[in-house]
Amino acid sequence: MTKIMDAPSMPGTASGRDALDILCPMHLVIDATGHVVHAGPTLRKMRQGQGIVGQRFLEVFEVKRPRALTSMADLRGMAQQKLRLKLREAPYTALKGIIVPSIDGSDSMIVNLSFGISILDGVRDFALSNADFAATDLAIEMLYLVEAKTVAMEASYRLNARLQGAKIAAEEQAFTDTLTGLKNRRALDTVLTRLLTQRTSFAVMQIDLDYFKTVNDTLGHAAGDHVLQNVARIMVAETRSHDLVARVGGDEFTVVLPDVRSNDILRRVGHRIIQRLEEPMPFQGTDCKISASIGTVWIQPGDITTMEDVLSDADVALYASKHAGRAKQTLYTPDLRNAANAVVPPTEMGDKSA
Repeated sequence: MTKIMDAPSMPGTASGRDALDILCPMHLVIDATGHVVHAGPTLRKMRQGQGIVGQRFLEVFEVKRPRALTSMADLRGMAQQKLRLKLREAPYTALKGIIVPSIDGSDSMIVNLSFGISILDGVRDFALSNADFAATDLAIEMLYLVEAKTVAMEASYRLNARLQGAKIAAEEQAFTDTLTGLKNRRALDTVLTRLLTQRTSFAVMQIDLDYFKTVNDTLGHAAGDHVLQNVARIMVAETRSHDLVARVGGDEFTVVLPDVRSNDILRRVGHRIIQRLEEPMPFQGTDCKISASIGTVWIQPGDITTMEDVLSDADVALYASKHAGRAKQTLYTPDLRNAANAVVPPTEMGDKSA
């Protein structure tokens, strides 16, 4: 086997070959036949399970530049010139190298390799660490920078995730009624603004609870809160997942139903809500009994109106339901506004009497 050096060992306790292993851990020695007779520790680590010593250099590495290098003579002719190579087997890592004659006077050659700009791929593919590079190699500094950047990026990602989560939670809280978990008036305004901008079909139901004041006055606010929470669950259950159910006042609710196709659908939804809300709600051994009056307005595609007008029309229809005896739903028509104006001022529409 060809030796790198037959001269005395270099200063210290390490031999010349051991010194090269430390200074150039990605070097290898090729004998006159082109076989690898020694490889630095990093190359040996990279070839674990495949081996490298004893194999022909040109069977392990493909020389990309200069082209047409096929023999040891070709390689010897490239002494002291830069080479671009890649492994012939997966992961086909790209490498840079330089080849020099051995200083012992033999026909062997020393090739020193590096990853160049592919260092990150090399570290990832072969699980390398700073111990696999010479201490003075700039690659170590790059690895430190990459590691520091990775840590900083992970910390930044976690911070951003927490901030985003806090922002979402704050926004959700700002749009949520704390007692019932329904959306609130701010959320309602946002949704109505978007739907009106899109000029699409949607309906709005204004819902006022009948006899709720009696529950509060006779059984207390705890019973009233219990009723409101039950009402919220019922309304959510009787509407679609993409409908909006909002609590906009003490016992006032608004339901927004996008993509409505007919009045019959609105009548059925309103009827189900009224029926469910008329069922007694037990609270501490006593049945709380309420009902609901509903005023509904249906906006057609292309209608030009404002949010204030939509809610006002729904209020007019709600008043008509109250005036007709409660526990009813009324669909808005322009004639209802004339009748309402003739009977009662708009400020008296929300009658909460028992």
